[in-house]
Amino acid sequence: MREKILVVDDDTKITAMLRRALAFEGYVVATANNGMEGLKAMMTEEPSLLILDVMMPSVDGLEVCRRVRESGSNLPILMLTAKDDISDRVKGLDTGADDYLVKPFALEELLARVRVLLRRRVEQVENSTQQLSYDDMTLDVDTREVFRETQLVELTAKEFDLLHLFIQNPKRVLSRDVIMEKIWGYDYSGESNVLEVYIALLRQKTEEYGHKRLIQTVRGAGYVLRGEH
Repeated sequence: MREKILVVDDDTKITAMLRRALAFEGYVVATANNGMEGLKAMMTEEPSLLILDVMMPSVDGLEVCRRVRESGSNLPILMLTAKDDISDRVKGLDTGADDYLVKPFALEELLARVRVLLRRRVEQVENSTQQLSYDDMTLDVDTREVFRETQLVELTAKEFDLLHLFIQNPKRVLSRDVIMEKIWGYDYSGESNVLEVYIALLRQKTEEYGHKRLIQTVRGAGYVLRGEH
């Protein structure tokens, strides 16, 4: 069965272009012209992936993303934004988006990111293995919940994926290139501090309430999940 993609954007030229391009790639495509229509389409279309513009009148993309995540859905979300500031992009990802693309974008890059997100979704379903643990941290792949001892740690989708990678490779130093390929799935050389921002966010959340640091920096090599020496 072909994957269905829902495109929500108030720019009719972009929705028309994406409809044609995605259909040519073999996807079923549904579109909505604003955030409220997009939320309604989510209920009826049951898409495999959501492409969501940030800047829309009334209900914007961030609000749509927030409501989708509050419903408990793990649907992959690719945000489209005209803002190229790192704080705006992190805000979108922190709301629950899996990825973002700054307008104007190359169609080939958007299609590549769509393929990565859909492939990762399939892999997550196939590789669900109940719970993974390290030290006092427990990660549940099925519910996408993380605990330090009995304390629930609230993570965004991307933060969870990053922690999942670490807990699958305890005590193994992961280079920046390996992490970027596994989590983002393509060359991120132009976004030099995205990984560092996410490591900082992940540390902040997992070290709340006095918990010790488990994600260590190995200078010149990368990062590793292990207890402090």
